[in-house]
Amino acid sequence: MKKTKGSSFRFYATLFLSFLSFSLSRAFYLPGVAPRDFQKVKPFLFVFFLPISLFIFFFATVSEKESLNVLSGDPLYVKVNKLSSTKTQLPYDYYYLNYCKPPKIVNNAENLGEVLRGDRIENSVYTFQMLEDQPCKVGCRVKLDAESTKNFKEKIDDEYRANMILDNLPVAVLRQRRDGSQSTTYEHGFRVGFKGSYEGSKEEKYFIHNHLSFRVMYHRDQESDSARIVGFEVTPNSILHEYKEWDENNPQLTTCNKDTKNLIQGNTVPQEVEQGKEIVFTYDVSFKESEIKWASRWDTYLLMNDDQIHWFSIINSLMIVLFLSGMVAMIMMRTLYKDISNYNQLETQDEAQEETGWKLVHGDVFRPPVNSGLLCVYVGTGVQIFGMSLVTMMFALLGFLSPSNRGGLMTAMVLLWVFMGIFAGYSSSRLHKMFKGNKWKRMTLKTAFMFPGILFAIFFVLNGLIWGEQSSGAIPFGTMFALFCLWFGISVPLVFVGSYLGYKKPAIEAPVKTNKIPRQVPEQPWYMKPVFSILIGGVLPFGAVFIELFFILTSIWLNQFYYIFGFLFIVFLILIVTCAEITVVLCYFQLCSEDYNWWWRAYLTAGSSAFYLFLYSIFYFFTKLEITKLVSGMLYFGYMIIISYAFFVLTGTIGFYACFWFVRKIYSSVKID
Repeated sequence: MKKTKGSSFRFYATLFLSFLSFSLSRAFYLPGVAPRDFQKVKPFLFVFFLPISLFIFFFATVSEKESLNVLSGDPLYVKVNKLSSTKTQLPYDYYYLNYCKPPKIVNNAENLGEVLRGDRIENSVYTFQMLEDQPCKVGCRVKLDAESTKNFKEKIDDEYRANMILDNLPVAVLRQRRDGSQSTTYEHGFRVGFKGSYEGSKEEKYFIHNHLSFRVMYHRDQESDSARIVGFEVTPNSILHEYKEWDENNPQLTTCNKDTKNLIQGNTVPQEVEQGKEIVFTYDVSFKESEIKWASRWDTYLLMNDDQIHWFSIINSLMIVLFLSGMVAMIMMRTLYKDISNYNQLETQDEAQEETGWKLVHGDVFRPPVNSGLLCVYVGTGVQIFGMSLVTMMFALLGFLSPSNRGGLMTAMVLLWVFMGIFAGYSSSRLHKMFKGNKWKRMTLKTAFMFPGILFAIFFVLNGLIWGEQSSGAIPFGTMFALFCLWFGISVPLVFVGSYLGYKKPAIEAPVKTNKIPRQVPEQPWYMKPVFSILIGGVLPFGAVFIELFFILTSIWLNQFYYIFGFLFIVFLILIVTCAEITVVLCYFQLCSEDYNWWWRAYLTAGSSAFYLFLYSIFYFFTKLEITKLVSGMLYFGYMIIISYAFFVLTGTIGFYACFWFVRKIYSSVKID
């Protein structure tokens, strides 16, 4: 029977509504991943539902493609990730150390953000069956040579941690809270080993964690026999394994076998790291049912820092900044209203009365500044960063960039930066035409290459240092080529398109005419000097973000998840308001002092908050981090220079546009002959 268009529409509508109701009934989890059901070796017919996404985002990358499949027999494959250390900030490939290797090492498909973060996700020898406990299983036996011994000892000295992944959950070590409460907190990964001495000896030895006790938490579905993984814990131990005769096909250990119930005895001798010694790597796995639902399985991972007071600190800080901003806005509104009323009444009063204050410089206030082309470039770049930041945070609020989507945040920032180039070109060309510039092509080239060129130069130097340390954090050639293609193939053309569109529009007209001869600026008091007023202007914007900045730096440099994007978005809005208001206030004082050179000062006033950000990063380095290596310190300050520079361009642009709007508004509100 032939289907009509109406019946086809009803069919697809019914399919969509069925899928939507199914998703809601199963507590569908939005942030970029789908749940994975497991059964204990029970064949069944699985019906695949076609995922219908209401929000399609061009950079959204699902980092756990395997979670959409149900594997026959439900085997669990543990993947290994990088070796990481907060002391060196240099990640390494897991197999940089002489760990057990599978017959063929397979690299998982990684997105751009994962590569930039130094993630290297590969398969491993750790495999087990869902809901089947395994008391003891031998991974492999290795003999340490001189290089392997040296590498293990170096990584133990630098407190490196091994990272693994199961069903997109990172492995974690359960730790006790300092306050003695029973709540669960995790530490990322497990230590490669530790240093200690035998009883009665003062000589320190190196010991490796060669036995891993995995515990997989699962949540069982009440309606079926399926289960979902909601936790992945590990307890590392160091055991000097013994055996009578080694059989590669079926190794039997006297210290660890499938019949052994108490694997770890109190008097177990640890496995020492020494050249020529053999190390037997073993593991066991147990399963534990949990009340945690799949949609909430990341909650424990996100609470790795046991100081929850920062929620109240952020709210307190935001309320203070809002209060100060309201006070400033009220004062400005009353003062300006009085000024404008007085100026507009001058015609009805004595005509000989002289103009004073900010109205006196009306003939010079819209005079193009020195290096106006450079200002256009920085303003356009700031618009590009602003657009990238705003859209990224909006998608983070929707859940697309949650920690479960590894590398999603970094990928989004890079791609959004590229596509926001059209707004950079448009805004810079509009300002350039207002300044009566006629070299828009040269200005467009500077907009497309100046800021990213400086960033790439610093990035190349840092990448060379990482490459010299043989770290997995070094960007591969293929990824570097991809970044260049994004820059030259997409960003640069979009900047030119935006610049062309902006230059074709009519020029922005000033509300007052500019005198041909510039007026002399009178001597300014010390508190109105450019350096002093600029530095004062950056204090309040920095005060709006410095508490949140602490947690952002902690997530970057201390290997923790950042997840409070709601607070971050509020802080971002407060930052915009604060930059705008403090710039407007200081600009008003400057114009009242008959100094009309406000263009660059407006930009630098808000942008100076980046100076305090960098000073705070120095304070954070010496008080919170334990970095001792020169290369690691150079990496830290190199990346903080990049972050501070971007923050300078962003806040400077916000302050500039606020002041630009303010100046146009006040001079169009008074009667000028």
